[in-house]
Amino acid sequence: MREIPGAWRRTAIGAGLLDGHGRAAPTIFAEMSALAAHTGAINLGQGFPDEDGPSDVLDAARAAIAHGVNQYPPGLGMPALRHAIAAHQQRFYGLQVDPEREVLVTAGATEALAATILALVDGPDDEIVVFEPYYDAYAALVALAGARLVPVPLAWPTFQPDIEALGRAITDRTRLILVNDPHNPTGAVFSAEARAEIVRLADRHGAIIVTDEVYEHLVFDGSHVPLASLPGAAERTVSISSAGKTFSTTGWKIGWITAPAELVTAILSVKQFLTYVNGAPFQPAIAVGLALPDAFFTGAADALKAKAEQLGSGLRAAGFAVSRPAGSYFTVADADPFLGPDEDAADFCRALPARAGVVAIPLTAFVGTERSAQYRTLVRFAACKKPSVIAEASQRLATLAR
Repeated sequence: MREIPGAWRRTAIGAGLLDGHGRAAPTIFAEMSALAAHTGAINLGQGFPDEDGPSDVLDAARAAIAHGVNQYPPGLGMPALRHAIAAHQQRFYGLQVDPEREVLVTAGATEALAATILALVDGPDDEIVVFEPYYDAYAALVALAGARLVPVPLAWPTFQPDIEALGRAITDRTRLILVNDPHNPTGAVFSAEARAEIVRLADRHGAIIVTDEVYEHLVFDGSHVPLASLPGAAERTVSISSAGKTFSTTGWKIGWITAPAELVTAILSVKQFLTYVNGAPFQPAIAVGLALPDAFFTGAADALKAKAEQLGSGLRAAGFAVSRPAGSYFTVADADPFLGPDEDAADFCRALPARAGVVAIPLTAFVGTERSAQYRTLVRFAACKKPSVIAEASQRLATLAR
């Protein structure tokens, strides 16, 4: 078999895509989920719900399949979904989006991010600013694009951007500012001051803002504020979201981009050679979901907030210090009381399934190795489970303190 090209090999190893022997490197999520399956532990590691989404959405997908919506959809996405996305942006945020030129349907948010980064980055002289800890795909995608990742650390327990650090990170070399808000893995919602500074610095340095807003309808207090809705931001912002988290349909992989037409065109030129198109019968179903009454969206946020509070209470009772999340699926806890002198959160998480029958993810899975010490005792738990499951997990975790 031919050798993997050297430059690609070095890039892939650096991004964690290959191990030092050139083999595909398993993710911590795969490792922890395998441990959950092997031990029968409750999986509070990977962020997927254990309940189905709204029946109207599921029924619409069944109807689409039954009525023959099973072939390639249009490259931009089905008109019904593109119009529903545009209506959603207007309804919730007052943003006017042209469904014919400024909306692109993707295979989930991760493909949207991949196509955007590959389309808009020119090479090694470009920098992409991210907020660390970050969704693990970010570093891999930046490496695939051949660009340089510039992290802005988010510090325990609030995980808010440091304004001075943000100003140092964003320069004339910054091509993209990648903003995940509400934030995975920390559960933070960025402050109005941070949002305004991101937009100001993007304008000052000519950078494009790329937002990952997949948890937009899972803000616990108040409403989500898209960066594109701030003055002067829409013309330089690529907004990315998806249906999986809002409608508990993570396996459908229906995402979307809204952006100025010239940016959508550039991104489509890459996206068409990734998945080409996807999810034909799921697209009209998600159009139905985006048109559901306000009560559905507020109810989804309220239900997840209650689960997050239940999980937080259980973690505190077990002896963890807990960062209170403002949105998303996730809660971060400090496992320091349970660590031996030479142990870190990764050691704790690998032992936890056998020790307490629960799976979690070390926060160091979401940071670069050179900054892992700052997060070495922190663990991410997912609250997107049935209350009965969270209650059982809390009881099991309580045994750690005995």
